[in-house]
Amino acid sequence: MFVKSPIVGTYYDAPSPGAPPFVKVGDRVTPGQVLCIIESMKLMNEIEAEVAGTIASKLVENGRPVEYGEALFGVQPA
Repeated sequence: MFVKSPIVGTYYDAPSPGAPPFVKVGDRVTPGQVLCIIESMKLMNEIEAEVAGTIASKLVENGRPVEYGEALFGVQPA
């Protein structure tokens, strides 16, 4: 399954520059866990996991613009 962007904006994989990323490939996630931030119109929107599972792939580079519906992560459900 894929976690897709619900909005257009800029993708960030960490809460601030120099901070560790929210998740890495191979990490186990639970519903409600923050995976990344998308900045849109100066608002920071936390994108959360919808299912429990393992991050199988990260599909977007930090700081890159993303479109509505673009896949951000591949998640292998638990």
